[in-house]
Amino acid sequence: MIQVGVNGYGTIGKRVADAVAAQPDMELAGVAKTRPNFEAEAAVRKGYPLYAAIPEKSDRFHEAGVDLAGEVDDLVVRSDVVVDTTPSGIGAENRELYERYDTPAIFQGGEDADVADTSFVSRANYDDARADDVDYVRVVSCNTTGLSRLFAPLREAYGVEKARVTLVRRGGDPGQTSRGPINDILPDPVEIPSHHGPDVTTIFPDLSIDTLGVKVPATLMHLHSVNVTLESEPTAADVRELLADESRLFLVPEEAGIDGTGKLKEFAQDTGRPRGDLWENCIWESSVSMEGSDLYLFQSIHQESDVIPENVDAIRALLDRAPKADSVATTDETLGVGLESLFQGRRRRVVPREADD
Repeated sequence: MIQVGVNGYGTIGKRVADAVAAQPDMELAGVAKTRPNFEAEAAVRKGYPLYAAIPEKSDRFHEAGVDLAGEVDDLVVRSDVVVDTTPSGIGAENRELYERYDTPAIFQGGEDADVADTSFVSRANYDDARADDVDYVRVVSCNTTGLSRLFAPLREAYGVEKARVTLVRRGGDPGQTSRGPINDILPDPVEIPSHHGPDVTTIFPDLSIDTLGVKVPATLMHLHSVNVTLESEPTAADVRELLADESRLFLVPEEAGIDGTGKLKEFAQDTGRPRGDLWENCIWESSVSMEGSDLYLFQSIHQESDVIPENVDAIRALLDRAPKADSVATTDETLGVGLESLFQGRRRRVVPREADD
């Protein structure tokens, strides 16, 4: 069993911890928190060993009545690999800690690419993380993950000449009360490209891509307006069929009546997804259009959860415990990745269950 430590137990960390705990080949060694807030309480309620991320603040946990399994150094020593989900910039500072104990680590997309030996998206470059000289991996950001998942099959099937993406970005996560804008729409950044295009090239170095970013007063999800000039001219139906075969891409059928991110989140909740998470890119099926060799579509990315399957796969890749296909299949099965609608594919007659069924 792979012993996995999670340093940071916030929006991403708590989801990674749950995902690790669900894997048949992994055991959660524990999680590290900086303070005894409601998230620390959640970890204790789930029986996760809790460690103090800042040793000097251990007393705060004891004063709050929270028992600790130790300090973050103890967690790093105990772990075969650490997934660092701390706020942007802190992960880079933590690398020295992991190096001190010769513990491989996985960082998040908020860190600069040079924090790790390679950036990572399961669908695109899984095997890069399996190399003998790789000890540190960066799972790229939610937006870069979503774009890379989309571009990978398009490149393989049709070739990509040029990609142009406008990212309409949420102002903050639901719990980020300090984030904005509150009543505004911001070019973010004003300069072109936004950081997303260069970040995608850490996965696909030869990809020609331009990106623009806009920030809006919303918390639910990001929305991408995508235009890709392909090297061939498939039909829109061909592209829909190609994308529908990808487990981490969900084609939102027109019949479902899902016309925005709010209904996407409600759909996820109605299907029983934990926290209403959407691990998949959500691509509006009817938006997939071809004009000559130009592909157009809209997709939405749930910023709190789409990188979670990638972190799980990155663990196996970094430790070279499974080939890509096996890891992805295991991760998808254990988490329930592969969102489906009754309206997809052949339309099926839905028969309501009787009350006593």
